[in-house]
Amino acid sequence: PEHVLRDAERAAREDLSAERARRLDLTNKVIFTIDGEDSRDFDDAVSVEKRGKEYILGVHIADVSHYVKEGSAVDKEAFERATSVYFPEKVAPMLPESLSNGACSLVEGEPRLTLSCIMQVDGKGNAVKRTLAESVIKSSARLTYTEAQRMLDGDEKARKQRPEVAAALDTMKELFEILSAKRTARG
Repeated sequence: PEHVLRDAERAAREDLSAERARRLDLTNKVIFTIDGEDSRDFDDAVSVEKRGKEYILGVHIADVSHYVKEGSAVDKEAFERATSVYFPEKVAPMLPESLSNGACSLVEGEPRLTLSCIMQVDGKGNAVKRTLAESVIKSSARLTYTEAQRMLDGDEKARKQRPEVAAALDTMKELFEILSAKRTARG
């Protein structure tokens, strides 16, 4: 409905400078999305760094709750829709596009409000510290699964285009192998 679209557009245009100032600023970190080739809304991103023998793993989710207040017209319409529906040629989004493909989409190079879980993982795969934070990120890259796999497989052209992302993927693979071995050992 028109009134829902207007409310969403108003929320998407909100001046966020004060909100960004109070949040954990992660805009200088290598954070990236990995989605399918046809994806248009990017609502989650990852980051990983290695510090000595420990890993800092971040999972960053678009903070939709900042824009969609409980009981608002947008919230009520989203509740009625329950989910986005994907057709071969079209999407019927749960949220208006000004939010789903705009303010709440972790678009490469654009600062976005997020909720982040940052985990410190030791060399044995144990989460030794966890932090949940309201944050602001700026995605370094929008990767597809195919691009990420090419980087992991050693494709020099892909790796040279985004060397910082390729290095993070290597670290992520290293952490995955530790976590996978731990899981296998547990049965």
